[in-house]
Amino acid sequence: MPATPPLVSPAWLAARLSAGPIKVVDASWYLPAMARDTRAEFAARRIPGARLFDLDGTDDTSGLPHMLPSAGYFAKCMASLGLRTGDHVVCYDGKGIFSAPRLWWMLRTFGHEEASVLDGGLPAWMSEGHPIDEGPPPPPLEGSADDFAASLAPGAVWSKEQVLTNMQAPPESKLLVVDARSKARFEGTVAEARPNCRSGRIPGSMCLPFTDLLTDDGKMLPPEQLKGVFTAAGVDTSTGLLTSCGSGVTASVISLALAQVGRDTGVPLYDGSWAEWGSDPDAPIETGPA
Repeated sequence: MPATPPLVSPAWLAARLSAGPIKVVDASWYLPAMARDTRAEFAARRIPGARLFDLDGTDDTSGLPHMLPSAGYFAKCMASLGLRTGDHVVCYDGKGIFSAPRLWWMLRTFGHEEASVLDGGLPAWMSEGHPIDEGPPPPPLEGSADDFAASLAPGAVWSKEQVLTNMQAPPESKLLVVDARSKARFEGTVAEARPNCRSGRIPGSMCLPFTDLLTDDGKMLPPEQLKGVFTAAGVDTSTGLLTSCGSGVTASVISLALAQVGRDTGVPLYDGSWAEWGSDPDAPIETGPA
């Protein structure tokens, strides 16, 4: 059986939408500053057969924003979307490529390898003239955790304590933290939106804004161009890496880009990201140019 592609085009999905066992999930999530209503947009238009994934409604383990849930809770959430073990899940969002990679990463982190992201998301789907549903969204399903196998992959998620330990590791075993936030946030020249969250970065990390990995119309750059972006950012994709961002969402865009250039395993994600690190007054930070 061929490996599931991390990224699929609207044309690819349109040709297979009714063939099964492909399931489509709208994984849209927006920052407050974007002033967008996920549920209202889903009710207004969506890819036929899509179910809506609520990123903020699947965290049962912490007080931080949308952290990875327990395996059992995640399995129940996925089953409630009509997903079953073995289904090929295609994730999309309403911005292009923004939050959909987070669900793609979550699925793979819990052992569901049959997951892809729709390149360009709903905007690309609509711009190519593919059909959309505009009627009332489908009613919720009663899902059982037994319908969807979920088992956390060892080492896929890092804690703050692991990042602190990594900072003290010898160079040959240290992972490079790759931060998906903007340069201004990375350098600490703008205030963080979250209350009591300091500005700056994890010491020793490198800045690779997730937007640098995308085209102007919200699609992912071709693999050869992605390699150039990683190189320009000082990121050797063959070495030990750890992704981070503001709250674990856009770090997954880096994970997706790494998969596109052949590095689809062995790169953990710091789930607490800056929401946790910047809010801890004892966590060391750096500011200014790297």
